[in-house]
Amino acid sequence: MPAATRYLGKPIKRKEDPRLIQGLAHYVDDIVLPGMLHVAILRSPYAHAKIRSVDVSKARSAPGVVQVLTGADVRGSIGVVPCAAQIPDMKSAPRPVLANDRVRFVGEGVALVVATDPYVARDAIDLIEVDYEPLTPVVDPEKAIEKGSPVLYDDHKDNVAYRWQLEGGDVAAAFKKADKVVKQRLLNQRMIPTPMETRGVVADYKPGERQLTVWSSTQIPHLLRTQIAAMLDMPEHSVRVITPEVGGGFGSKLNVYAEEALAGYLAVRLGKPVKWIETRRENFQNTIHGRDQINDVEVAFKRDGTILGLRLHVIADLGAYYQLLTPLIPTLTGLMASGCYKIPAIRVEIVGVLTNKMSTDAFRGAGRPEATYLVERTMDLVAAELKKDPVEVRLKNFPKLQDFPYATPTGVIYDSANYPRSLDLALKLSGYKKLRQEQAKARKQGRCVGIGLSTYVEICAMGPSSAMPAGGWESATVRIEPSGMVNVMTGASPHGQGQETSFAQLGAEILGLEPADVNIIHGDTAIVPYGIGTFGSRGTAVGGTAVYKSLMKLREKLAVLAGFLMGEDPAKLVFEDMKIFSKTQPKKSLPFGEVVAAAYTAKTLPPNMEPGLDATTFFEPTNFTFPFGAHVCVVEIDTETGDVKLTKYVAVDDCGNVLNPLLVDGQVHGGVVQSFGQAMLEEAVYDEQGQLITGELMDYAIPRAADMPWIETDRTVTPSPVNPMGVKGVGEAGTIGATPALANAVADALSPYGVRHVDMPFKREKIWKLMQKVKSPSAARADRPQAARTGRHQNGSRRPK
Repeated sequence: MPAATRYLGKPIKRKEDPRLIQGLAHYVDDIVLPGMLHVAILRSPYAHAKIRSVDVSKARSAPGVVQVLTGADVRGSIGVVPCAAQIPDMKSAPRPVLANDRVRFVGEGVALVVATDPYVARDAIDLIEVDYEPLTPVVDPEKAIEKGSPVLYDDHKDNVAYRWQLEGGDVAAAFKKADKVVKQRLLNQRMIPTPMETRGVVADYKPGERQLTVWSSTQIPHLLRTQIAAMLDMPEHSVRVITPEVGGGFGSKLNVYAEEALAGYLAVRLGKPVKWIETRRENFQNTIHGRDQINDVEVAFKRDGTILGLRLHVIADLGAYYQLLTPLIPTLTGLMASGCYKIPAIRVEIVGVLTNKMSTDAFRGAGRPEATYLVERTMDLVAAELKKDPVEVRLKNFPKLQDFPYATPTGVIYDSANYPRSLDLALKLSGYKKLRQEQAKARKQGRCVGIGLSTYVEICAMGPSSAMPAGGWESATVRIEPSGMVNVMTGASPHGQGQETSFAQLGAEILGLEPADVNIIHGDTAIVPYGIGTFGSRGTAVGGTAVYKSLMKLREKLAVLAGFLMGEDPAKLVFEDMKIFSKTQPKKSLPFGEVVAAAYTAKTLPPNMEPGLDATTFFEPTNFTFPFGAHVCVVEIDTETGDVKLTKYVAVDDCGNVLNPLLVDGQVHGGVVQSFGQAMLEEAVYDEQGQLITGELMDYAIPRAADMPWIETDRTVTPSPVNPMGVKGVGEAGTIGATPALANAVADALSPYGVRHVDMPFKREKIWKLMQKVKSPSAARADRPQAARTGRHQNGSRRPK
């Protein structure tokens, strides 16, 4: 990779921002086609029920209604919603695009109306009469796996979707020789991704060309094309997917949904374009949810803080059906259970459970925030048990530099890291020693102040095809036009990551141009070569590497051509300031455009050189990458109200080499804020009847700007050996590192009250009740019992009933 000179490593403002800020960009709902029809979907009000009958006669006769369809009408014409992930002995849970004889969660589609106007369509679904036979719903995953629990599927004997086990090292021996063992139950609550733009689909069919075009707010345009073609039993070359601007995804649009296939089916059947735009309530009910794990963790350790072993039992609530990656996500928690620590022995058991709720799937971090949360809370519990500083326990258990590449007991191999360096920088930037002194003074004054930290590692740059359900490579085609302008066609599908800017920086640096001379094209399957998409912090580490390799191929070709024209050794040529010149004789040069023109006129080409300037790369990484970092924060709790205020936040992240620090900081900021949402506010709540109580933004709180202090960011740089650019990925770092730091800070603040652990979210009523149990912190310290060697800590969490 060229050394950072003019553009690489520089905080260049995003090229894509002007059109977004000025409202000139186009999202799915901005697409209007002549004769367009609109779709509304009738959704089940029951979490579990049989469908006795569906009467659509009144809806069909309503003015403006063009078509009404039920599950029976499309059965056999549209395939089930695809699931790409397979776990050994996993039970089937196929989701039809419209329910047939049974509904299994509130919000499941039962029938649809197509009309000339969206309001007519919405009114007409109220005319559909459905006769339901309510069944007993199963909402609590622990109750769902109890003997005698109602089952979601008649052909299943229980609701256990699968059992997944992983063990490395001698776990039994580790626990046998431990001086102490700490147990704790940890909850990762269910969350709703809540992108600013809900999902939407427009489909248009041209019968003469036999071409179906689907516009969708998706993160995976090519994979979506493949699946739509399969669901509709159409040749894949007859389907085109276009992804316009995407107003946030956070993993929720890394999926294939029923509405995308339904829209395509309707466009073909009716011969007119159709549009479906999701309401916010539909988004909350019917777009994937995230997290929802119960983690029972046991850790064995010595008196000096050395961790010997870890046992983890996970109950993962998968919801009623499998979406694209639903079964896979909890296994990532198991793979990353060691965190950034040298834990010799680990055993993980995951129980995937089917419940009458919306499916869980990839939500920013996707299994890794859960792993980091459990191991980082555990490290703080160990420190509290030994009465040591949490920093000391972490430093005691980091792998040494010479241990890398480091093979964990769970079977992954960390590429490169320097964990002590990032932690040291975070401690210095936050003034950690001074913070502890200030905390001691505040406590004497009766204030409730807590300091939390986390040191994390994440698995990113998803990754080698051998470990991925649908391939882990990425594509890029770079074409230099006769005018000298550069078009980069990437299989990645950026939607806020800023790669229209960073990839342009890369092109400008390698070819000696300006970023404005490099145009990034993505999201159109008719233009861009087949790609995997954007998720798992892979856009730059995998997609960017494909771009880099294609650019280098063209640079080498241009160097050979320029060297031939100038009579100069190609290895001695420099690309800079729109020129190609000799390193030893700078005056010996040619304009970049002149060399490009020579490649196209093809009159003066070297022997055996093909005309044109076009290069394609399919980059297959050999491993994942493993970014890491250290976060430190301070909270203060209002003793009268229980309100938790975040007063300081420092994030030090190591994502390898950095193409644009402005973009990196933006990703970290966004991730930290999203973590604040999980820690303090967000919680998807279903009642015992399976009704989503938090079904709108009036009931589901998300962070606001006023909730956050200034987030101070910095970084260390440990290049990855996995790709030639040495980049690792940063899109999910904030959501992985921040949540445990915030949780540790709250637990630290409440420790004088005898609280060892409290589950997220830290809502003020929950915190206030805990504090009211012990009015005097000093009394709590005096009365606090010692934790048993193998017993649960006082105030151990319990899943709410």
